[in-house]
Amino acid sequence: MVNQLTRPPHQEVRVGVDPDVTKMKRKSKVLNDEKFTKKRRLEAVKEEEDGREDHGTSFNDHSTSPSGLGDIGVIESITIKNFMCHHLLGPFQFGPNVNFIVGNNGSGKSAILTALIVGLGGKATITNRGASLKGFVKNGESTADVTVKLRNRGPDAYKGDVYGECISIEQRISSDGVRTCRLKSKTGHLVSNKKDELTAILDHFNIQVDNPVSILNQEMSKQFLHSKSEGDKYKFFMKATLLEQMKRDYIHIKQTKAVTREQVERQEECLKDLKQEFLQKKERYENLSSVGKMKETLEELKKMMAWCLVREKERLVQQLQEQIDAEESNHKHEENLQLCQNKVTVAEKKLQEIQSRLHSRKEEEESLSEDCRKIKEEVKSKNKAQKEQEVVYFRAVNKLKQSEKEQSLLHERIHKVKNIGSQNKKAEAEHTKRLQKISSLRTQLEKHETQCTALNQEIKDRQQALFKGKEELDKLRLEEKNIQVSMEAKLKRKNQLLASRSNKLKRFGDNMPDLLDNIDKAYIQGRFTKKPLGPIGACINLKDPALAVAVESCLRSFMKTFCCDNYKDEAVLQDLMSRYFSKGNRPQIIVSPFSGSIYKVQGRGVNHPDYPSVLDSLSIANPVIANCLIDMRGIESILIIKEKNAARRVMQQGRPPRNCREAFTVEGDQVYPNRYYTPDFSMAKYLGGDLETEIRMVESELENYKAQLSRFQLHLSSVNEDIQRMEAKLHSTIMTLKKTLATVNQVKAGVTELENVEEEQTDDISTLEEVAQENQQRIDGEKKTVEEAKEELEEHKRTAKEVDCQYVDVRNRIEQLAEETEPLKEEQGKAEAQCSKLERSLKILEKKLKDHQDNMQAMGSDLALKEEEITEFVAKAKEISPERQQVDRSARSIDVEITRLRRKISVQESSHGDHEQVVREYAEALANYRDKSNQVRDLKKFIDRLDNIMSDRQTRYKIMRRSLSVRCKLYFNNFLIKMNCCGSMMFDHNSETLSISVKPPGRENDSMSDMRSLSGGERSFSTVCFILSLWEITESPFRCLDEFDVYMDMHNRRISLDLLLELSERQHLRQFFFITPLSTSNLPKSDHIKIHQLQDPERTGGHTGDEDLG
Repeated sequence: MVNQLTRPPHQEVRVGVDPDVTKMKRKSKVLNDEKFTKKRRLEAVKEEEDGREDHGTSFNDHSTSPSGLGDIGVIESITIKNFMCHHLLGPFQFGPNVNFIVGNNGSGKSAILTALIVGLGGKATITNRGASLKGFVKNGESTADVTVKLRNRGPDAYKGDVYGECISIEQRISSDGVRTCRLKSKTGHLVSNKKDELTAILDHFNIQVDNPVSILNQEMSKQFLHSKSEGDKYKFFMKATLLEQMKRDYIHIKQTKAVTREQVERQEECLKDLKQEFLQKKERYENLSSVGKMKETLEELKKMMAWCLVREKERLVQQLQEQIDAEESNHKHEENLQLCQNKVTVAEKKLQEIQSRLHSRKEEEESLSEDCRKIKEEVKSKNKAQKEQEVVYFRAVNKLKQSEKEQSLLHERIHKVKNIGSQNKKAEAEHTKRLQKISSLRTQLEKHETQCTALNQEIKDRQQALFKGKEELDKLRLEEKNIQVSMEAKLKRKNQLLASRSNKLKRFGDNMPDLLDNIDKAYIQGRFTKKPLGPIGACINLKDPALAVAVESCLRSFMKTFCCDNYKDEAVLQDLMSRYFSKGNRPQIIVSPFSGSIYKVQGRGVNHPDYPSVLDSLSIANPVIANCLIDMRGIESILIIKEKNAARRVMQQGRPPRNCREAFTVEGDQVYPNRYYTPDFSMAKYLGGDLETEIRMVESELENYKAQLSRFQLHLSSVNEDIQRMEAKLHSTIMTLKKTLATVNQVKAGVTELENVEEEQTDDISTLEEVAQENQQRIDGEKKTVEEAKEELEEHKRTAKEVDCQYVDVRNRIEQLAEETEPLKEEQGKAEAQCSKLERSLKILEKKLKDHQDNMQAMGSDLALKEEEITEFVAKAKEISPERQQVDRSARSIDVEITRLRRKISVQESSHGDHEQVVREYAEALANYRDKSNQVRDLKKFIDRLDNIMSDRQTRYKIMRRSLSVRCKLYFNNFLIKMNCCGSMMFDHNSETLSISVKPPGRENDSMSDMRSLSGGERSFSTVCFILSLWEITESPFRCLDEFDVYMDMHNRRISLDLLLELSERQHLRQFFFITPLSTSNLPKSDHIKIHQLQDPERTGGHTGDEDLG
């Protein structure tokens, strides 16, 4: 925090960042007063001329100090009462230069030094006389009093007009350790009782109570004398020169730089209030006797206030009118809505076109499938007829060939008979016998060939029947599998319903209760900002259970959906869902900020006198669920019409109801103005009301499926037996065909054998010619039969080819339709998604337009009210001031001023008050305001330059440390020379050690030895030389040295006294206190030296407490 102590106007504020830092800056004088620095330090003047601010401690030789320096900070007197073991000591009137306090042990020497530290606000631990202030109260007394008077003269006096030439500091310590401070002027007037004021005084006088160089008590001196650590000596040097404090200050300043930036902003706000307070004090000061003028001013302010209120109202009306004009000229909402409506129309038209194309392709595909089936049957029939005709044709051809072969043989035989001549009758008889046998064999052959043809046809028929039987078996097995799948689904549904007897959430999935439990745990653990809600189907209830199928058909895709307030919660919920659901089966999540109230849908919802909307049919306790369904599904604009015919009449015959986009029937049919869809389910899965009834229905369906499955299995068994019988018969027919073919081959071999027999006998030519003639007639008939069979076969081939081409064309067209349908289905899905998205956007835009219109209406109403208010305000203002006042101030500032004037007038009328108090308060307010202004200004400059300054200060700090150590060594060696000694002082700043080596007189040739090898007197003298060296390089209004000569012999004491007196004479504007128990009779006579001889203590009953104290 920024130090807020009150300082004289000429003093520049230190740039501390909190009270502790400010205190440290006061101790170390890191940031001194600029003008004071110019007067006291020549080096500071040089640095100021170079344009660089010196924020470090300056340790110049005080012999160059101005003469006015000794006018402030000098201790004039000290008085102690009931302090330590002393009832009353003092008052001691001290001289401005050298003061010797002499007395035996117990006389109160150390008590005076301790009282000086306590009186100047020092802590008990600094005195080395106790850990708490309550230990300084004399036994048997309730309080102890210490009074210290400081000189306050000259141009640098601290608040000289308030305190005068002397500042009296009175400290009272209670027996419980509580200290109270009273600061009085020279006349005894109480000025302040605040510690901050004492701190400011010490700061102004540069009094450093905790600096051992300023006040070196007996205990600190002993510790230094007996210390063997070089690090302790270095720390003493650092502490005495305040370099250690500067080092800590630099570190602390760096750490608090960021805090200071924030505090500057707060200080600027505080400065505004302080300025207002200062202006109030100033006005009070200037208007002590101007009550009448203030009343006139008050009246003027009232007039200004009246017209100022009118002006502000007019400005508000003007702003509101401008807002209304801007909103009226802004057609963004209407344009966006119209654009979205156009997009919806285009999307719906596109969807309808796609659906129409799909429907036409579906109808064509169904028609082609029927044609394909018929053509396929026709192809089978044509192929069968063709094969049968081929058998007839080839049979006729074979028969013709056989007849032609016989005719050829017969002609050869006739020719042979004619050539050979007559033969005997026996040969003719054998020949006739062979011909009869050949004819018989051929008859058998023809019979067997006919039997083979019949067997081949029978095999084909049986194979075709077997193929059909197997096709039927495959169909039956597929239907059996479908029934089994349906049974499994119904059985799973039955198990869910049975489980939902104890937990209804299992309707939404077996894992849903576990998911909701984990959501509750995650919410308790703080993983969710707001607890997700869902599934939606579990958060809604039906007012009429008969509408379950209709509502579920409408909300089918939202029944298992969850709602989240933000995307962070959605990510957590997705993680929880992944434990129970696979990626493709997870419930949908809708992200939308939760609202505490349900949307107002009166203007955009459907309102039909006979049929309810989906929103009206539901009872939804949570507004988040209702708003989600309104946003995502538009349930306020969907009707439920139980009857199908009524639904078609309302939605498709004429114009649909206002704000109605679709409707659902009680069976779940979806009705649009230009299309109608039937659902693929007939029972509510999630919203079923009567659980037992639904279980019974599912069980009934399971029984039906079981009966169907049993019938199918019986049918399958029968078909399978038929197939086995057909396979057996087919096998038997094939074996019979094989046997018949073997017989045919044997008969053919017999005919061939008979034909090859050489007949020597002469045949009957007439008979042979008759036979040849009969054969020729049969051959002609067979040729005609072959030709007819061939023509009929060609006709069958032609018709079969035509039907087969028709079948191929139909199959190709069906495949083409299937290929064309797939992209159309994808387009339909995309178009439906686009329509849903645009419909949601349309609802949002409609809501925004409605809100915009409501806002315009509200602003118009507000404008009318404000115009009425302006009329009233103008009338009232004219009553106060008929002429309109030109006001450029705010009503708040005028009101504040009116209130203040009224309060001032009241106070002034009752009592003008104390003139001096008014003046003093004004002076304090002015000082505070300037102080605060300087603080803010300096803090801003400080923040802007802090980084560069601190880097520069670090360099200066090292230079200063080196300079002080060098000067300290020079002064130390100089003081040793006066004793005819030689020695050295070595600083190691990196290791932070200080080693002091001294050669006493007569041992100059010995090696250097540290102070531990010296006698007690020599060590005391060396200590005095060290202290004097530090005095030369530090500054303070006074110096205190306690029992510096206790271990010295007379020679060393004489030299030490000479050194001290020489230094005090050189710094005659400084005040010195030397406490010693030894005699001072050999001191020279001088006006600068004042000796205070303390009386010996009164010894009673062995009470020697004061001997230990001093």
